[in-house]
Amino acid sequence: MPADPTEQTQEELILGFLSESGSDFTSGEALSGKLGLSRTAVWKRVEALRTKGYRIEAISARGYRLLEVPDRLTSLELAPLLTTRDMGRTVHHHDSVGSTNEVAFRLAQDGAEHGEVVVAEQQTAGKGRRGRAWVSPPGLNLYFSAILRPELPPQRAPELTLVAAVALAETLREQGTEAAIKWPNDVHLDGRKVAGILTELSAEPERVHFVIVGVGINLNSRAEHFPEELRETATSLTLATGQRVPRARFAAALWGRMEEWLDRYLEEGFDPVRARWKALSSTLGQDVLVRTDRQELRGRAEDIDPSGALLVRTEGGSLERVLAGDVEQLRPRKPARPR
Repeated sequence: MPADPTEQTQEELILGFLSESGSDFTSGEALSGKLGLSRTAVWKRVEALRTKGYRIEAISARGYRLLEVPDRLTSLELAPLLTTRDMGRTVHHHDSVGSTNEVAFRLAQDGAEHGEVVVAEQQTAGKGRRGRAWVSPPGLNLYFSAILRPELPPQRAPELTLVAAVALAETLREQGTEAAIKWPNDVHLDGRKVAGILTELSAEPERVHFVIVGVGINLNSRAEHFPEELRETATSLTLATGQRVPRARFAAALWGRMEEWLDRYLEEGFDPVRARWKALSSTLGQDVLVRTDRQELRGRAEDIDPSGALLVRTEGGSLERVLAGDVEQLRPRKPARPR
């Protein structure tokens, strides 16, 4: 039977108050007054939280203190950490789904609101670009899809991938890394893929109904969690920093950053996003091999245009505009030895 939403909200409020108190105790009387509950009802809610894995210390005449939060991604863990207006305020948590994008798409079709997020501990059929699989082991990383309802014409929807990439790279950099964006939708650490973004939309010719921004981030995976064929090209935040990542805290930080950049994008247009994307890019200025459905291009990645398309100066000197494709960054050619 699903939890009573009133009880869930009360538990979220208790966690919020205890989190704000940090290492200090919060009296049962104070919690009772803030929640409008009896002290016995507060105690029952604390006991319910303990059964869910929260370590809450209780000392007579002093009150309650939060010692440890379980590494989960439900609204109980996330709500006390959020600073957002919309993003993540409603969380649809699943232990396992095929794909968070598929679940979010159905929810959006049924009327889910802007900012609602689908989070899964595990994906059994996670998707990357061009139909590729995204490896999603349980309980280690962050897999989510955000439902967005921006007032945009459909042709501008691909720009949201770059908005999300900027927010993601900045959040990873806040962890002490040198995260960089590889066009069009990957984020790398030390040249290895740590995250990917998959954007899907529902639209009419003149307007967007909704956009689903799916994000997979390797937070706590170790080498043995990757298939052997990916161990040379994939990484995680914990491999880069040597520290385990609190997933709920990272998710809350990322959703806050996403909302900030989305607000700025909708107010100021694509130019500030484009400028920041270029500053964070690992692709621009590099020799690349681009594979599209129609052709292969070799050349130098010079820029992205005002719509986010990649501009490649080919070996023949022409400037090609690439809307979609796979980009392989080539090693610089060594100068020929003098004879």
